[in-house]
Amino acid sequence: MTSMLRHPNENLLQAKRVNTTFRTEEDLLKKDVIHPEDVLQLPKATEGYICKPEANVYQIDFTRFKIRDMETNTVLFEIAKAAADNFEKEEDSASNSTNAGRFVRYQFTPQFLKLRVIGATVEFTVGAMPVDNFRMIERHFFRDQILKSFDFEFGFCIPHSRNTCEHIYEFPALSPALVEDMINTPFETKSDSFYFVNNRLIMHNKADYAYNGSTDHHRLTEAV
Repeated sequence: MTSMLRHPNENLLQAKRVNTTFRTEEDLLKKDVIHPEDVLQLPKATEGYICKPEANVYQIDFTRFKIRDMETNTVLFEIAKAAADNFEKEEDSASNSTNAGRFVRYQFTPQFLKLRVIGATVEFTVGAMPVDNFRMIERHFFRDQILKSFDFEFGFCIPHSRNTCEHIYEFPALSPALVEDMINTPFETKSDSFYFVNNRLIMHNKADYAYNGSTDHHRLTEAV
């Protein structure tokens, strides 16, 4: 399956209207089943993972990732899983093998914050079970402030398939003061990526970001 997906996004003001009642990470850890509306009520990035790796009974495995600037078609970086396995692991992730591969750290230059639209191409494989209503909700925060919430539909994936799609990210306008703070405080910008099949959470990945890179190359220091 190959597709390009562009889905309505939820900005900060919209998120505030939806999340009239916040749910804590501790609340969700007590639930047997976590639904999309649950994660949309989280007021900040999670400290840990709210989904165990074994919940991925569909054996969904992300094998390739590419980011490009949509305005210039410039590829900012591209990585495949075979190469990603060679990246140095962060100590806090390496100490917990059950969470290996669920965290990625990005090192961008300040120029990245000037981009308005990027395309993120992902390639993934599926195991023996069909995947119906595959959906990702990705929420980005700086400290405890939500920057943007993205919502993408992958659709249906047949068993034993390799799938490719490109998600289009439209970035919000950021104030100069906020941009300066994000550059000066590396890795305080964080994201949670929640993956659902038939409205049940099956995967949870995390990332953090720095925008103080001094070269023209964007780096990935820990890979999914």
